[in-house]
Amino acid sequence: MKTMGNAVGAGLIMTVAIMTATAQAEESKIPADMVYVGQGPSIMGLDKAQPADSGRRLTLYDKRMKTPLSAEAFNDEGPAHTVFLDSYLIDKYEVSNKDYGAFIKATGHPAPAYWDDPRLNKPQQPVVGVNWIDAKTYCEYREKRLPTEAEWEKAARGPHGNLYPWGNDFDSNKANYDRHHDATLSVDSHPEGASYYGVYNMAGNVFEWVGDWYDPKYYGRLGTMVNPTGPEKPLWVGGTGTYVDRLTVGEKRVIRGGSWIAPEGTIRSTHRFWNHPLNNSYGVGLGFRCAKSAPADWEQRIRDSYITALVEMGRERFSEAQQAVSRGLAMDPANVELLELRPLIEQSMKQR
Repeated sequence: MKTMGNAVGAGLIMTVAIMTATAQAEESKIPADMVYVGQGPSIMGLDKAQPADSGRRLTLYDKRMKTPLSAEAFNDEGPAHTVFLDSYLIDKYEVSNKDYGAFIKATGHPAPAYWDDPRLNKPQQPVVGVNWIDAKTYCEYREKRLPTEAEWEKAARGPHGNLYPWGNDFDSNKANYDRHHDATLSVDSHPEGASYYGVYNMAGNVFEWVGDWYDPKYYGRLGTMVNPTGPEKPLWVGGTGTYVDRLTVGEKRVIRGGSWIAPEGTIRSTHRFWNHPLNNSYGVGLGFRCAKSAPADWEQRIRDSYITALVEMGRERFSEAQQAVSRGLAMDPANVELLELRPLIEQSMKQR
């Protein structure tokens, strides 16, 4: 009788273990439309001493765009500084007309400007003509939020702080900007220009709203380097005299990434711009993507996977080590430690 009881108990323990492992596996799945960005430090901003453009000769149009009435307007990218961010998920693609249309149908939210423009309203093109409130409302409907400016920049620059999503060298073939095309391209266009984390079109196509208030001097007076969320209070910004907000004054939110009609300098991953949260000016090139915080235990579970893999390698249990690496990469596909460990395990298996 005691033996039967022990067997039943062992069976229950095994069942619970399997159910727990299954639940964790389900929780570990990154949504197909998002990518994971692991916690850690990242470079934000650009010092004046760093090269910030490709050296291409400026046209009169470029010079006009780079000479706003507000002298501080294009002097807001520095100083370069290190921030520490918790892990998070960010949309792989800009929000498409298809997804935004489903949101309109489900909620009755008003359609944005240019919704009926045949140049811009194909299902896989990014939604445009949205203001900050529209973007925030959509993200909340999807149980997400707008990324912070720091999150957006880390997802664009990667762990090495690249000037462009694809690296430090400018490449005009990897982004839709400066009217190289006569409209926005589909949200999955330019895969060759995706960032280290696999995020598409963070250079060009459409400017993207982020959560932060805009302050051109914010980088010089950061209150915290850990998970910064922008200035606590909005700054009143006067007329800029630039191609965005020429006639609008007031409190501004940050927009990032450049667009299909914006000049080359705007697609640098450190470039900052702004717009009034209720304004959709520059709407043909203004969209967004969403983000959300990663589950609280993901970082520990990823770390546990790495340690388990090392232990199993020491025991020469290489299949188990591979499984541990796979579990970690299911949560963080770009994890450098796990990616470096995988070929070492494969090499050890061949040498047995």
